[in-house]
Amino acid sequence: MESTLIKNAEIITMNESMDIIYGDLFIEGKQIKKIGEDLTEVTRPETKVIDAQGKTILPGFVQTHIHLCQTLFRGQADDMELMDWLQNKLWPLEAAHDSESLYYSAMLGLGELIQGGTTTVVDMETVNHTEAAFQAMAKSGIRALSGKVMMDLGDNLPPQLLESTKHSVEHSVQLLEKWHGHDGRRLQYAFCPRFVVSCTENLLTEVRDLSHFYNVLVHTHASENKDEIRIVEEQRGMRNVEYLDHIGLANERLVLAHCIWLNEREKQIIKERNVKVTHCPGSNLKLASGIADVYGMTEEGIQVSLGGDGAPCNNTLNMFQEMKLAALLPKPYHGPTAMPAEKVLKMATIGGAKAVGLEDEIGSLEEGKKADLFMVNLKKFHSYPSETVDPISRIVYSASAQDVEMTMINGDIVMEERKLTHIDEEEVLTKSNESIKRLLAKMPSLA
Repeated sequence: MESTLIKNAEIITMNESMDIIYGDLFIEGKQIKKIGEDLTEVTRPETKVIDAQGKTILPGFVQTHIHLCQTLFRGQADDMELMDWLQNKLWPLEAAHDSESLYYSAMLGLGELIQGGTTTVVDMETVNHTEAAFQAMAKSGIRALSGKVMMDLGDNLPPQLLESTKHSVEHSVQLLEKWHGHDGRRLQYAFCPRFVVSCTENLLTEVRDLSHFYNVLVHTHASENKDEIRIVEEQRGMRNVEYLDHIGLANERLVLAHCIWLNEREKQIIKERNVKVTHCPGSNLKLASGIADVYGMTEEGIQVSLGGDGAPCNNTLNMFQEMKLAALLPKPYHGPTAMPAEKVLKMATIGGAKAVGLEDEIGSLEEGKKADLFMVNLKKFHSYPSETVDPISRIVYSASAQDVEMTMINGDIVMEERKLTHIDEEEVLTKSNESIKRLLAKMPSLA
């Protein structure tokens, strides 16, 4: 069994006591076997030894709302609001995807995520070619919960994205039965109805029942934009979260992205039903959607985690940026202590693990948990001085994705010295450029 010893590190455990340990971390196979001051005696001659003197080890980031299918569209849809952005840019671009372009879109996003310390994602794909995204996730080494997007309603949808309810459900189940549990549950399936606006009630109730039957997550958008809420009220006679609760979808398996425009009744539903919320501050700002009341939700006991969303509505999948924004945005409204660094780092790690029901396996560095972690070098001008500063403050307010030097998932080093081990960086960069040119050529108005 392969083993790794990380020596002489500052280890931010994110355990219940928030212990910070200066010492060693021993990994055997996929698990953390021991954490302590000097673990040289537990090694074997073949153990890989990493000297982390002056470096910091953290549990891998868990991003609970990502669109890998959109990474290829970075910079193609700037300076727009949500509904125009979807109808005039994103949906036509998604409709143009083929299997090859989707594969390299996913790989481009996965390379960025891994190089930035993200080890687990909750991903929503597009309607077609999701098999290619799962192939990319399988090869990259990422831990992921993902599914094809489901859309069986809409007057302004490209025909390639408008499915029948029957096809949407059948295709989703086929993908689930093939990929759910892949590689010892490193990959799992989640049902992904896009949002209420693009889903019939029949589809949503089918998803409700299938989620219960297979015991898998449902991942969707809600209350991101005022126009979206207006449309839902016109269609269904009630607001997003109230409607999802009305049809029985609001439960502990539901992950809702955004939740910016909630009323008090909806917040109460989310709390009572143990629905999980993903905060995507970078995306919410760029699309001018608004600022979610994360302070209020967390004070109410709602489980909130973080996500980068998609590259065309954020331009980056950088968890360091999302943490800093999440920490800063509430302060003008609720005071300087509203969202301290420790609370935000919990949202990015153990909070994300709790959102997907994996807190017993990932999200903190503890003996017996999976070895999902990254090593960051804070010996940089932008994060010094070091001796008198809380290391968690340095991570949230000063550090950068470029400071990550090594990423490990399931005990497997997927990036070392900034070089990806399972992804051919030059191939992905080259094929990404070729792919987006091919897609734009299908749509002269976007070229």
